[in-house]
Amino acid sequence: MDLICHLTLAICHLNIMPNPSDEIKAKLDIVEVIREYIPLKAAGFNFRANCPFHREKTPSFMVSPEKQIWHCFGCGKGGDVFSFVMEIESLTFIEVLRLLAKKAGVTLKRGADPALTSKRNVLLDIVELSAKFYHKVLLASPAAAVAREYLKKRGLIEETIETWQIGYSPDTWETLTNFLKSKNFSENEIFLAGLSVKKEKNPGFYDRFRGRIMFPINDINGNAVGFTARVNPEKEATEKMGKYINTPATMIYEKSKILFGLDKAKMSIKSEDAVVLVEGQMDAITAQQNGFINVVASSGTALTSDQVSLIKRYSNNLLLSFDMDKAGDLASERGIAQAMQAEMQIKVIEIKDAKDPDECIKKNPDGWRQAVAAAKPVMQYYFDKTFAKFNIKDFDGQRQSINILLPVISKFGSKIEQDFWLKKLSQEVDTNESLLRAEFNKIVERMEQKLKTPILSVKPDDRQKFEFKDQKQSRESRLSELLLALGLKYPAHLEYIINHIAPEHLVGDDYKLFYKNLIIYYNKLIDFWTHEGGDFDLAINYQDLKNWFNNLEDLEQDDKNEVNNRENNHKYASLLDKLVLLADKDFYDYTPEKARAEMIEWVGILKVNYLSDRRRQIIKLIVLAEKEILEPQEKAEKLTTLMQEYKALTEEINLIGLK
Repeated sequence: MDLICHLTLAICHLNIMPNPSDEIKAKLDIVEVIREYIPLKAAGFNFRANCPFHREKTPSFMVSPEKQIWHCFGCGKGGDVFSFVMEIESLTFIEVLRLLAKKAGVTLKRGADPALTSKRNVLLDIVELSAKFYHKVLLASPAAAVAREYLKKRGLIEETIETWQIGYSPDTWETLTNFLKSKNFSENEIFLAGLSVKKEKNPGFYDRFRGRIMFPINDINGNAVGFTARVNPEKEATEKMGKYINTPATMIYEKSKILFGLDKAKMSIKSEDAVVLVEGQMDAITAQQNGFINVVASSGTALTSDQVSLIKRYSNNLLLSFDMDKAGDLASERGIAQAMQAEMQIKVIEIKDAKDPDECIKKNPDGWRQAVAAAKPVMQYYFDKTFAKFNIKDFDGQRQSINILLPVISKFGSKIEQDFWLKKLSQEVDTNESLLRAEFNKIVERMEQKLKTPILSVKPDDRQKFEFKDQKQSRESRLSELLLALGLKYPAHLEYIINHIAPEHLVGDDYKLFYKNLIIYYNKLIDFWTHEGGDFDLAINYQDLKNWFNNLEDLEQDDKNEVNNRENNHKYASLLDKLVLLADKDFYDYTPEKARAEMIEWVGILKVNYLSDRRRQIIKLIVLAEKEILEPQEKAEKLTTLMQEYKALTEEINLIGLK
C-alpha cells in the first residue's frame, strides 16, 4: 500500500462515502468555472487575476488547478469552486449545488439531503418539472397542433423550441396540478410556485395556465423559475385574461431581478463585451436563433436597477433596442439612470423598415447587424430626438431643450462625460457655456440634496480601507506566514524549521496554532515511516493534510467548545489553502537551496524578535523589582535571577548573529 493510502487510513479518518459536492468537484475544473466570470492569466503552474470582490490595480487573486482552490491576497477571501460561485453570484450553498450539478452532469436526488428539500428548492423542482411537462405536451399532444403551427409561422425551428423548452399548457382545469401531485408535491407547494389558483367557492386549486403557449423564464443560472404564457392563437379574439400572462411573484421569481435569455447569453456577452437589450421575448429568441447570442429581453418592462447590476457582471457596454416611441422616456427610468451613474457605455439601436428586432432580423439579418454597429451614444440619441421636437433657433425652443437635456447629462457618473456633453449642448443651442454650467450645477445640487443620507457620508474608498485595515500585517507576522508557506512547499526542510523555532516564536495566534498542529502532523508522518522502515523522503500530500485539518479529533485546540473548534478546523483548512497558494505565487522560481537559505534567515529574524520582546519584558521586571520593598537577600536573589535571564537572552541573540 502506498504512502497516500496509508495516510488516508491511518491519519485522516476520511469518510469515503461519495456525496454530490465531491462528485461535482471531481468533474469540474475550478479554472474553467472561474474563467466564466473573470479573465485568468497563467502565472507559473497557477493562474492570477484582479480580484472580483474588491478593487485593485495589481492582481492578487490566485487559482490553483492542481489543488482546485482560489485565494485573494488583497481581501483575504478564498476557498473552493463552491465558495467562489456562492460569493460572486450571491447564492446559497444549495443553490450553487444545483447550478454546478447541471454543469457537471450530476443528478441530485430529492430527499437525499434535507437541505435539498427546502422550500425554495422544492419550488424550483416544481417549475422545472412543469416546464418539461408543458414541453412534452407541445411536442406530442394533438391539442397543441395550433400552437406548433403558430411557432413554425413565427420562424422558430425545432432546435430553438428544444433549447428554450417552449411548451403548451392543456386547456383543462387540473391536468398539471394532478400531474405534480402524482410526483408527491402538495397542492400548497404547487400554489406557492405560482402554477395554480385557489378556487373561489370550493376548496382546492385549479391550473393557472390553460390553453397557452408556454415560455419558461430562467434565472441567471438556468433554473426555470416562472413562465410567460401566450394565448392560443385560435382564442386570441375572445380571451379575457389577456394575450400574455405571467407567473406571479413567488419565492423564486421576481420579474425585476431577471432578464429573459441572460442564462444563455451571458458567456457571449462576456466574450463580445456588449449586451443588446430588447423588449420582447420573441425578439431575444429570434436573435439568438440567428446567431446574435448576446441579446436579452426586459420582457416589456422598464429596466430596473437589479437588472443593470446583472448586466454589469458581464459587460459595461449596453445597447438598447426599444420601441422608438417609448425610448424617448428612457431618461426617467431609474435603471438607465443608474447605468449612466455607474459609467456604463450606453448606446441606442435605431431600426429602419421594421417594427421590432424580431421582424428586422427575419427580413434582413445584415440590416440588424448594421443597425447594431451604427448604434449611437445614448446622449446623442437624446440630442437628436429633442432637437427634432423643438426649434432651437428661437428662445422657447432653446429653453425647453435645455430643460430636458441638462437633467439627463447630470445622470452621468463621469465628470469628463458630463463636461463633453455640456460643451456640445452649449454649441448646439448657441448659449454661453458658463451660464449653462451654472444652471447645470443648480440641478446637480438639487439632486444631491435629495440623495443625501447618513450612509453616503462614508466614501467607497473609506469603506474599502475600513474593511482591510485589520488585515495589515506586521513584518514579523508576514514572515511567520511566509515561513509556513515555504515549509509547505519544500517539506524536506521542515525538519530545520521544527528543530530551530517553536510555535510561540511566530507572530499571530492563528499561525502559532497552525504551526503547532503542523508539527503534530509532521511527527505522525515520521512515526509512520519509522514503522514502515526504508528510506525516508518526506512528501506532504495537500489533500491528506487538508482532510486532517478538517478532522475535529486530529487537532490540538485552544478551546474546549466543540462548536468553536469546528470553526477553528475550517479556519485552519482555509489557512492551508492560503499558504499553499502564497507559496506558489511568491516562491514558484525558488530552488531548494534558495528556499533553505530564506528559511534560515527568517527563522533567525523571528527568533530574535521573540527573544528581544522577552528581553524588554525582563528589563521592565528588573525596574519593578528594584522598586519593590523586599528583604535585601530576597531582592538580591530576584534581581540576580532576572539579570541572568537577561544575559542569557542577550547571548542567544548575539549567537544568532543577525546583522
